[in-house]
Amino acid sequence: MKNHTKQEIMEIAKEENVRFLRLMFTDIDGVIKNVEVPISQLEKALDNKMMFDGSSIDGFVAVEESDMQLRPDLSTWLIFPWDTEYGKIARLICDVYNPDGTPFSGDPRSNLKRVLKEMENEGFTEFNLGPEPEFFLFKLDENGEPSHRLNDHGGYFDLAPTDLGENCRRDIVLQLEELGFEIEASHHEAAPGQHEIDWKYADAVEACDNIQTFKLVVKTIARKHGLHASFMPKPINGVHGSGMHFNMSLFNKDGNAFYDEADEMGLSKTAHEFIAGLLKHAKAYTAICNPTVNSYKRLTPGFEAPVHIAWSASNRTPLVRVPTSRGMSTRVELRSVDPSANPYLALAVLLKAGLSGIQENKVVADPIGKNIYQMSSTELGEQDIERLPATLYEAVSHLKKDSLMREAMGEHMYNNFITIRTQEWIEYNEQVSPWEQKKYFKR
Repeated sequence: MKNHTKQEIMEIAKEENVRFLRLMFTDIDGVIKNVEVPISQLEKALDNKMMFDGSSIDGFVAVEESDMQLRPDLSTWLIFPWDTEYGKIARLICDVYNPDGTPFSGDPRSNLKRVLKEMENEGFTEFNLGPEPEFFLFKLDENGEPSHRLNDHGGYFDLAPTDLGENCRRDIVLQLEELGFEIEASHHEAAPGQHEIDWKYADAVEACDNIQTFKLVVKTIARKHGLHASFMPKPINGVHGSGMHFNMSLFNKDGNAFYDEADEMGLSKTAHEFIAGLLKHAKAYTAICNPTVNSYKRLTPGFEAPVHIAWSASNRTPLVRVPTSRGMSTRVELRSVDPSANPYLALAVLLKAGLSGIQENKVVADPIGKNIYQMSSTELGEQDIERLPATLYEAVSHLKKDSLMREAMGEHMYNNFITIRTQEWIEYNEQVSPWEQKKYFKR
């Protein structure tokens, strides 16, 4: 991330003949929004003078208080690497402010920055995230609309000709690298038509910006290949769903706060306490990390997604795993997060949960070494291993009872999030599904 100056951006835009500017931000649902302006408005945008109607965005404000201000983060300046018939397009990611110059409490990005300040007050200097997003590729129909026909029938780590998405993935990787991403891996995932691209970790805000940029690039390049990229957690019945594992690491002035070479597992007291905080609030933050009805079709036994609230040093079946790398690479992996989550909101609540474990000096339970999917209900009960919420309704019910999550989200987003998710559950519950028709229609 380069900290551009206003003057540098204006010079680059002129040299590169940029014609349009996208002022991007993210709503409460994690959906990327933007106000596009001709490049003639660049100086006005850089002077924080761009306003928009916040009442038209879910979870923002009422119509009588609708004026919102977009303040671009100059370090997010980039020119998209694809050409359009209208010329080059650049983007700046913005924080949303009230007209009086205060950060808007309904802006997920600003809210994450608020929680990061709380982290700094606890003596920590940096919180890093390395995400592992998965997605499916479907074919477009003759009208250019997404179909439910898969692009390939490959499996984990398969290659061409089985993996027909290989060329599309390569193009995505090349475009991401052109935008400054350091790509670490790109491969076919376990399910037919499913793919994963991983890149180097970054500090919290930049990492979340990268997730949003990644989604935009993936969808854009996929369409150029006649494909639709879906980040739906479970688009196909009977196969693995798509996750977005969060690899998190906390730093202080001495380095990685999760590492202790004197510990048998190489984990510090801080790491153990952070994990304890994650486990304690797991039922509540699941509503944020898995925010759709469809998310819970993925969180079921038998498809490698976590179901139980436990942790392990290497075992991939519990909710939290600690990958084998140590030293500066020591990190905690939360395996429940899926790509439908708002990354800014998810990371804010996870950081808050982890910090609470540190502040309360919580003692974490022993790690689980065996395959948790194969443990009996008796074994699970004996080790006090609880299950993650099985539905969005259940997850929201736990969120309503967790005051720490309310603090992490802020009153405005907490209330709006619960309202939106509750309405989504009601709408889903009122539907008559094909499964029900097949099961009961002729009975």
